[in-house]
Amino acid sequence: MTKFYGTGVALITPFNEDLSVDHEALKNIVNYNVENGTDYLVISGTTGESVTITKEEKKAIIATIVETNNGRLPLVLGIGGNNTANVIEEIKSTDLSQIDAVLSVSPYYSKPTQEGIYQHFKAISEVCPVDIILYNVPGRTASNMLPETTLRLANDFKNIVAVKEAGNNMGQYLRLLKDKPEDFLIISGDDDLALGVVLAGGAGVISVIGQGLPKQFSKMIKLGLEGKAKEAYDIHFKLMDIVGYIFAENNPAGIKAVYQALGLASDAVRLPLVPATEELKEKIKDFIANLG
Repeated sequence: MTKFYGTGVALITPFNEDLSVDHEALKNIVNYNVENGTDYLVISGTTGESVTITKEEKKAIIATIVETNNGRLPLVLGIGGNNTANVIEEIKSTDLSQIDAVLSVSPYYSKPTQEGIYQHFKAISEVCPVDIILYNVPGRTASNMLPETTLRLANDFKNIVAVKEAGNNMGQYLRLLKDKPEDFLIISGDDDLALGVVLAGGAGVISVIGQGLPKQFSKMIKLGLEGKAKEAYDIHFKLMDIVGYIFAENNPAGIKAVYQALGLASDAVRLPLVPATEELKEKIKDFIANLG
């Protein structure tokens, strides 16, 4: 289970100007993260614009990342949705031989009850051949998977090994950390709260900004896991502004502006998202230039 400790990153899907997938940029991004301290890679999450990626594109993206990574880091694949039967079908029809875990979001839009959420993940657990990381992100799903439901799933299913908690609610994190089974991992999905969660006993983070500044961000999380709070917070304070910038308009427009400033990818996103404004891009460029 130590493979999901530290800094995981929710990779973007870089696009060419015609909005086709830029596989060369994707290879460069994978290498950049592998070489600069990232601990594992998350494919096709929200930050990867998964909702506007076709099935064929998703297969090709997975193939590029698997080939480029070449077994260097653990890989997590996003497979989730609000149609339980479709999620099960995708799990069954996807080659997961090179994938270490599936990241599966709590059902969005449908607003199921807590029992509905439990039954959704129970059905997925029963068919999934690899570990499952639950993903709670109420700001996007319009429903909150309560700690009681997460912990019930953690206790009932061996292959449900972690939760990416992204409710931006420190009280909810602490409730999970207090009551979780010993080997169940609480992973922060909030870049701004990640260090506090780690210092309270969390396993790490699945980060957005971490992929743009992997050296600094992964070092901060590593120091947190070692209990070196002061050194870790020194880095946290240096990165606070950029974390605010990348979420100021929409994700992943902000992190794509970071990659554009680094010369690693274009800032193109697919509708209904739009690129970051020039004003925000200038702030991001200035921050990167001054970070050293």
